[in-house]
Amino acid sequence: MKAILRQAEFEDCAKIHKMQVSCFMELFEKYKDYETSPATETLEKVQERFKQPFSKYYFIIVDNIEVGAVRIIHTGCHSMRISPIFVLPEYQNMGYAKMAMLELEKMYSDIKLWKLDTIEQEEKLCSFYEKLGYLPTGKRQDIKDNMTIVFYHKSV
Repeated sequence: MKAILRQAEFEDCAKIHKMQVSCFMELFEKYKDYETSPATETLEKVQERFKQPFSKYYFIIVDNIEVGAVRIIHTGCHSMRISPIFVLPEYQNMGYAKMAMLELEKMYSDIKLWKLDTIEQEEKLCSFYEKLGYLPTGKRQDIKDNMTIVFYHKSV
């Protein structure tokens, strides 16, 4: 099976928001991060981001099923940030996020620097990104006593 990406429309914001909350709820419950968790973002925040001219959302689709989504942000002439990427719980650990990220690299072959961040304490997430060639930048941001955001980049 192959994951494909389809650019979302503004009318998809409610669906994206619902998926995002579902996907990040487990991490929210673990860390109780009311400030930065995608699980606590409002629909209006998703709509606001959607309207940004340097930002796009894509659905991750497998067998005509929307299994997740990803948002990309142009951060410079040849750089892009992924924030967030998520796959619905029932479709996780099937390689769909990896397929989506590799597809983004193909779609945006002019991009030379990819950036993202994740929770340092989530070893599985850190390992996932590192296996895709992302390297820690050294930048870290303490969110709470038990939660640190670590920043990654990948040069292609």
